[in-house]
Amino acid sequence: MKLIALPLAALTLIVAVDADAQRMVEFAATAPTTGTLVLPLSSAADIAARVPGLDAAARDAVARALTAQEFDFDQGSTVTVPAAGGYRSIVVVGIGSDALAATDLHQLGAVAARETKGMTGPVAIAAGGLPEGAAAEMALGARLGGYSFDTYKAKDADATAPGAITVIGAGGANWDRRNAALADGVALARDLISEPANIIYPESFVERTRKAFANTRGVTIEVLDEAQMERMGMGAILSVGKGSARPPRMLVVHYRGSSAQPIVLAGKGITFDTGGISIKPASGLWRMKGDMAGAAAVVGTVHALAKSGAQTNVVAIAALAENMPGDAATRPGDIVRAMNGKTIEVLNTDAEGRMVLADAVAYGERQFKPAAIVDIATLTGAKVTALGTDHAALFARNDGLADQLEVAADATGEKVWRLPLTDAYSASIKSQFADYANVSDGGGAPGAAYGAAFIGAFVTPATPFAHLDIAGMQFGISGPLTPTGVDAFGVRLLEQFVRNFQPVAGE
Repeated sequence: MKLIALPLAALTLIVAVDADAQRMVEFAATAPTTGTLVLPLSSAADIAARVPGLDAAARDAVARALTAQEFDFDQGSTVTVPAAGGYRSIVVVGIGSDALAATDLHQLGAVAARETKGMTGPVAIAAGGLPEGAAAEMALGARLGGYSFDTYKAKDADATAPGAITVIGAGGANWDRRNAALADGVALARDLISEPANIIYPESFVERTRKAFANTRGVTIEVLDEAQMERMGMGAILSVGKGSARPPRMLVVHYRGSSAQPIVLAGKGITFDTGGISIKPASGLWRMKGDMAGAAAVVGTVHALAKSGAQTNVVAIAALAENMPGDAATRPGDIVRAMNGKTIEVLNTDAEGRMVLADAVAYGERQFKPAAIVDIATLTGAKVTALGTDHAALFARNDGLADQLEVAADATGEKVWRLPLTDAYSASIKSQFADYANVSDGGGAPGAAYGAAFIGAFVTPATPFAHLDIAGMQFGISGPLTPTGVDAFGVRLLEQFVRNFQPVAGE
């Protein structure tokens, strides 16, 4: 195989798949001249800048194809040129004419992964002349866009798996410092969400997390079982798990990468949600295996931060339970007491996510005295009605905290839309018979805001608090970055938020 040595300014990405069908990444100084070449172009004139050593036959074949196809070079558009020069094929990906943000580069890397899926041999994505750091960002996009989950599919023994992703040129520093760990954190969360509920349940979620964090510097893991939660007064999470043969767990992953006051990230971890006694309809019920996407997101976030050695202090709390209609299940109308001593009237057992998070945020505040608490949950159908799956709903009691989450959302492309969280919503969660009711007893209530206000009631006003409702976003998000439809929304957003967090005042 002949190799072209590229100058350090010319960045080339080589994409392939390992035996587990996950696209991995490495960096080198030379690129192959065979296999498949991907050219990100804003015009035909860019060809020489992308690969200075590209032979005349390949250049001519690409130029003819671009003219014949009247290729517009719009960002994400593609055309494939077969048997161009010494290459099996050359794939041109349009990048448009505007300056490329990191999110654009992620999309381009993902498009390249999609267009070359299943190709054997080296697949090189030439990125010479693009901004500094482009290779590492495109590599992240290729990892995200190349993700697959085929654990339970029959394997073809004769199939040939391509090799690893290799970035050619200067680009490995940021990859090693951050992006490789971020890709791994997203993959961990996606794996947890994709697994069926007979494989991932509270105890196995804990064990999968322990394995993922094995020998990770600065990380401690604590797990509260039923007896410990009972002694601590966590009646809210315990009430959710009473109908299941699989007991609940409170999983705490603490990464100490600095001496700063910690940030607590709490995730809803309902490993399967039937609705309990308030049982759900059958249509689409399989999706409730992903009702632990919030817990997966916070664990994936801390995994990314810890594996990259980020200088931050962060705690992931995964409130894990299975909501089943067993003979011991909580009934509508039952009253339980949460860890902070407040009582809750359970009017609807299908409003269980806020119940497990009530004890999670109360524990996180008491145990860690954090600089801020952010919870993330597939919480309400009302959020889907309001925003669909393009945006997460953001609720916050503090403008400074909300602003930082919105900045992180813009930087990562994981979009949020802020909705109000006012005293009126807090007043609406009062119960006739207990301190709080877990749903409104009347019709027409703003369900997403009600859920946010309920969880916030278990965080004292002195602690900055925000809530992300990601309902509907665990499955079915379309786009190059989510080839299986499982996005693990929140990992990239929260990783960015924690890295750049600045303390804010409470109420």
